[in-house]
Amino acid sequence: MADVVMADDGIAFDGAMAEAGPLGGAETAFVALAEALAARGHRVEARSNCRARLGHKGVGWAPLASGVPDACDLYIGNRGHRVIGLIPWAKRRLFWLHNPAGYLRKPRFLWPLAWHRPTLIVSGLYHARTIPAWLPCRREIIPYGMLDRFRHAAQREPPPPVAVFTSNPVRGLDWLLDVWVGHIRPAVPDAELHIYAGPAVYRMGGERARRMEAVLGRADALSAQRVRRHAPVGRDGLADVLRGARVMLYRGDPGETFCLALAEAQAMGVPAIVQPIGAVAERVADGVSGRVAGSVDAFVHSAIGVLRDDALWREWHRGALATQRGLDWDTVAARFEALIG
Repeated sequence: MADVVMADDGIAFDGAMAEAGPLGGAETAFVALAEALAARGHRVEARSNCRARLGHKGVGWAPLASGVPDACDLYIGNRGHRVIGLIPWAKRRLFWLHNPAGYLRKPRFLWPLAWHRPTLIVSGLYHARTIPAWLPCRREIIPYGMLDRFRHAAQREPPPPVAVFTSNPVRGLDWLLDVWVGHIRPAVPDAELHIYAGPAVYRMGGERARRMEAVLGRADALSAQRVRRHAPVGRDGLADVLRGARVMLYRGDPGETFCLALAEAQAMGVPAIVQPIGAVAERVADGVSGRVAGSVDAFVHSAIGVLRDDALWREWHRGALATQRGLDWDTVAARFEALIG
């Protein structure tokens, strides 16, 4: 049994919030790893900008401002530069990255990284390539795990032609709306595009929030084009949504280093159409569970095909169930555990 401390200096969240409602991918991963490590018998303390102390599924949550232990066996700092050296002594110190790592060149990251030399945890090959090669830190690739509710979907019959988008709206939704209105929906008049997204998931403000509201407002104005916008849903609700989805349409984004939204859809057997942008091509088995489309025309052709063709849908649906279940969080936790040494 090891003493594990995890710390995040981003939005306010804790394990109970993750269970009750929607959270972003990085927050969902943080909670899932903490709970998986606790389930493996470790003593886990999690610190975030949550409001109060909480014991949830074996994890001791407390506000970051309340302080951290002086020492632990495994320390996992999450994303922010302020948490890199937060624990004075740790047998193994990790820094978990969730975005392209070019920002590590900034002095506020570079100095604590050079001093503490944590192992950098990234989620895939694309993500690893974004780390400056000269940075004096060891790298480890550990993909996100998948919650059990997404990993055990049964084979099912083709659903109605409903496409879904469940990611961050500023990551390509504007582009998708153009493609939907101009090409996909005219070819499949009874198809619908359902969007599950909103700023509440990301607790953001300022210019980013305005950009998100602008694209979501555009989606709201396209009801005549059979675009339907829904409030974000928690993980249980999302699993229900995905069971009824015909395809996930997502262009991709250079800022996407894993894309949990795609991974969840694929694990549930939902075919996906993406472009080779960012890490999303790592989430789709091209020609097996969907299509990695190299052009707009190829994206449109594949989307129309899977919305219309039951045989193609069945092929990609079964391919996704067979190959895209992903790792469970216990396996992911074991990989983090192995780094203690």
